[in-house]
Amino acid sequence: MSISENNRKIIEEKLVFIYGEERSKKIIIEIERLLEKYRKNIYFQSRKRNFLNEKDIALIAYADNFKEPGEKPLVTLNKFLVEYLKEAISLVHLLPFYPYSSDDGFSVIDYRKVNSLFGDWNDIENISKNFDLIFDVVINHISSQSLWFREYLKGNPRYDNYFIAFDTQVNTSSVVRARAHPLLTKFERKGKEVYLWTTFSSDQLDLNYRNEKVLLEVIDLILFYAIKKARIIRLDAIGHIWKKLGTSCINLEEVHKIVQLLRAVLDEIFPDVLLLTETNVPYQENIRYFGNGYNEAQLIYQFPLPALVMHTFYCGDVSRLAEWAKSLKIFSKETAYFNLLASHDGIGIRPAIGILSDNEINELVNLVKKRGGFVSYATTSDGKREPYELNITYYDAIADSIDDEELNIRKFIASQSILLSFIGVPGIYVHSLLGTSNYLEGVEKTGQKRTINRKKFKFSDLKKELSCQNTKSYKIFTAFKELIKKRRKEKAFNPNGDQRVLCKSKNMFSLIRISPDCRERIIVLTNVTPKKQEFFISEKECGLNSKILFDLISGNSINIENKIILGPYQVMWLKG
Repeated sequence: MSISENNRKIIEEKLVFIYGEERSKKIIIEIERLLEKYRKNIYFQSRKRNFLNEKDIALIAYADNFKEPGEKPLVTLNKFLVEYLKEAISLVHLLPFYPYSSDDGFSVIDYRKVNSLFGDWNDIENISKNFDLIFDVVINHISSQSLWFREYLKGNPRYDNYFIAFDTQVNTSSVVRARAHPLLTKFERKGKEVYLWTTFSSDQLDLNYRNEKVLLEVIDLILFYAIKKARIIRLDAIGHIWKKLGTSCINLEEVHKIVQLLRAVLDEIFPDVLLLTETNVPYQENIRYFGNGYNEAQLIYQFPLPALVMHTFYCGDVSRLAEWAKSLKIFSKETAYFNLLASHDGIGIRPAIGILSDNEINELVNLVKKRGGFVSYATTSDGKREPYELNITYYDAIADSIDDEELNIRKFIASQSILLSFIGVPGIYVHSLLGTSNYLEGVEKTGQKRTINRKKFKFSDLKKELSCQNTKSYKIFTAFKELIKKRRKEKAFNPNGDQRVLCKSKNMFSLIRISPDCRERIIVLTNVTPKKQEFFISEKECGLNSKILFDLISGNSINIENKIILGPYQVMWLKG
């Protein structure tokens, strides 16, 4: 079976742009061969294009986040998911579960294997029986311990040009990246010195997409992950994959063509598999990965959100968040924002540039240091050292040590309620769900700042914590789950539902969410201060025909003819 006419046209067009007409003719024959190989392994007619809805919420976790003696961590993770979250989440983002050599999984040794310390593909499949899965595709770089790289150093001709090599040091000062170490790393190949491109570390060798064999390897890999039950493919560090000396080497046009090509390939036999691009860049650059709304990634991260929400609760002022939120729009029925407030990485600073002032960013930097966190720095193209990432758990980023725990929990849950009510699909990092504090012991052990937010749990100990109503973990986990359950019932929270920011008070984040069919509306009110706040809204502003609204969170009826009073860090979801 050949490629459909529309997808063939798209694929050919992208290949010609990247590789030229002559090379493209041979490449598309190889792509056809790959598609045919995977067609034989699926019941093709069963694959239907389905998008996400209000019930879709993701948990972000490592394969070995939960450990129990004598049990593979993926088995333990599945127990946690089924026992505690089966009715709360629909998606599980399994952070890299492959054999790796560094970077907590993001320096992959073998893309097609499950790390034997974690479990095997059967364990992954067992998780997929109850939850859709998000897989990381770490295709900007590969481990120095991988077969590809080891064979390259030996001089195996199959792997010629798999990596970006120079005979001598070259000027790379224009390259934008989130690391301060030298970009080129010296190795020895067949007795000669060679300088190889290493964006993220000397253990992570960048792949050379100018070699079409690398592109074909990646297409094969993505189709393999689709067979292995990936519902969403997360394209890690995708903005860096195309290099051109003299440029920033990030988000170049060739990157977009490759993402569009991958979309067309998946659309051909896996139309239900979605692409999520990890591009930690300012908003206007980021939304380019939606393409025209139908031809590139279906999902992009909202990376400004973590820093903006943190700033909002630090200042007790929603102005910056509200101003930015007003600029967001729905691109198409086949695209959505993927929102998070925390992840395995830190809180990105760069996406907030241009939204927060330099002084406001410096306030966050100083706040993180004060609250026991760390700051990671990057080198800009002109050689300056600037803060890139705030390394701290989100609970400690929001909580203030001078306040009592109950108030801090209320404040933290209020921050997370913004994530759940905001336009898009929410992704909840496991440490936010459990209200974890800074893991300073881990940082001491590894010497890595990001370890502060990557603690692993003994499952039996966690179960005890979650069964005791006096623990911080229990209180946060329970409150979080209640909000999630309420959200999943409301069509107004559909990721394709409209969002209108009210911005009537600097102390109250307020917006209206509207279902895609425009039949349902929810007014979201979040008090971002430790003091009572008053709020006024008219029927006309609500777009509702009733003066009496029902608060989905408290269960109380609210007459909007009267002033609405919210207690410290209180949240209301009002429905007509």
